[in-house]
Amino acid sequence: MTQITEQSSRVVPGEKTAEAAAPAPPAKKRDAFFDNAKYLAIVLVAMGHAWEPLRDGSRAVSALYVVVYAFHMPAFIIISGYFSRGFDFRPDRVRRLITGIAVPYVLFELAYSLFHRWADDDPSMPVSLLDPWYLTWFLLALFVWRMTAPIWRLVRWPVPLALAIAALASVSPDIGDDLDLQRLLQFLPFFVLGLRLRPEHFQLVRRREVRLLAVPVFAATAVFAYWAVTRMNMAWFFHRDSAQELGAPWWSGILMTFALFGCSLVLTVCFFAWVPGRRMWFTALGAGTLCGYLLHGFLAQSATTWDWYGADWLHGPSGAVFVTLVAGVVVTLLCTPPVQRVFRFALEPEMAWAFTAEPAGRRGGG
Repeated sequence: MTQITEQSSRVVPGEKTAEAAAPAPPAKKRDAFFDNAKYLAIVLVAMGHAWEPLRDGSRAVSALYVVVYAFHMPAFIIISGYFSRGFDFRPDRVRRLITGIAVPYVLFELAYSLFHRWADDDPSMPVSLLDPWYLTWFLLALFVWRMTAPIWRLVRWPVPLALAIAALASVSPDIGDDLDLQRLLQFLPFFVLGLRLRPEHFQLVRRREVRLLAVPVFAATAVFAYWAVTRMNMAWFFHRDSAQELGAPWWSGILMTFALFGCSLVLTVCFFAWVPGRRMWFTALGAGTLCGYLLHGFLAQSATTWDWYGADWLHGPSGAVFVTLVAGVVVTLLCTPPVQRVFRFALEPEMAWAFTAEPAGRRGGG
């Protein structure tokens, strides 16, 4: 999600200086690997949402759903943390945080709430910025995570500390739903891990031997998921609830925090191992994944509200394949530049009217 994971390098209009008169350095070339990873991950997100209405009638779909949910958001969050490494409270970076994350959160939280009121004929549904609805939790979480990035650069053992916080959250049912804190805290270790990664770490996971090992790992995970879907509560993978809320003893929350972190990390490494590092036909779409992420949610909700899965054939193997392909095509179209341009007012607003001019020596992106 380039809009939410990379700092802007645009210069804010202002008074000319000697520095401004100097030739501008060449723009930093985008890394095709990360754009490819973001596009492929958003396709998996859309497919996972498309599979939800099919889970009850197909054990195989349920197994694939669990496998995808074990790593697709961790992969996004790790990349988000990686591109937040340089965040500090410099004015231009704070401005980008507000326009690229906070404003889209407010606009889409309002849009989703109004859509739900209309589509489900529920005019009494409250609109609250403190209770993220559906997909918007990620924007709110990323805002908070990025604000804390300077802290994680100071502490000595950031990832173990983040894991300890996540474990404590998993045994704290009194946290409540405000700010979706359970998900924010339980996914926190992946963001902190991303903050600690360097380019050479991604090179390590893309070696040939890792790529070859990823195949049996994914196969074994799919087999295990097929066995497990009828034997365990899959809500653990959503990181939305404490252990007590899932009907489990409190100590299981601590064990599951570490177990799921390890499982998700292994599968994320396997996913990264197979992400192409060269430019592909879909590489440019990696810049529009926030657009695809937020817009496809309206279609996913519409499918449930208006019973788009009513036909019996959709609940068979051919229907599952059809739904998967449609989800991939739709989210791909939503990531294209024309759609990005249409929704730029909400996803990348300039809002020059809302900010004072930055000091000349503090311009530029991170």
